[in-house]
Parts: sequence; C-alpha cells; structure tokens
Amino acid sequence: QVQVVESGGGLVQPGGSLRLSCKFSGRSFPIYTMSWYRQVPGEQRELVAEITAGRSTRYSEAVQGRYFILRDNKENTAFLHMDRLKPEETAVYYCSAQLHETYYWGQGTQVTVSS
Repeated sequence: QVQVVESGGGLVQPGGSLRLSCKFSGRSFPIYTMSWYRQVPGEQRELVAEITAGRSTRYSEAVQGRYFILRDNKENTAFLHMDRLKPEETAVYYCSAQLHETYYWGQGTQVTVSS
C-alpha cells in the first residue's frame, strides 16, 4: 500500500524560504507523478507544482520562479523548495502520488508566513 508523509512545514517570515519533504512508502516510486497542493480553510485545494516520472515539471503561475519541485528516486522522496514566501501563501501543503487515475494523499503540513 502506498503512503506519503509530508514534513518541513512551520513558521517563516515574509520573504523567507522553506523546504518541504514528501516521503513515499510503497513500490515503484519512480513511476509516480508527485505533486504538491495547498489549501486555505474555506477554499479549494490548488495545485502548486508537479514532477512526472520523466522529471518534467509544472508550476502554478502564482509560484513560477519561486518554487522548485525535485525528486530523489533513491530516497523515495519529493521536495518542494519555496523562496520569497508571501503571507497569502499560508496554507496546509499536501503531497500526492499519482499513478494513472489513482491518487495517494498525505495528511498535510502547515506553512505559516508571518512576521
């Protein structure tokens, strides 16, 4: 059974950086598309960044140039590096592992951008 667990969230000042990790448990990590989403209470979950099995990446327009998604297939881990964070990016950040039409979600990690 596939499981993903996020870590690395916390409190950061505006303009600061943070790196989130997503640890994958299960088989065949390299063939999964790994994605990061975020959700603010009362709003829909939105896609932030995605990296495919072939390492193609895609970012939302809001984070393009400031966020970077990486994967380490030896460690079964995906990362999201976030730079120049803004207060409005305070949210719960979720990792997902996708294979065809099946998604596996983590419990999320809180990121708070505040002075």
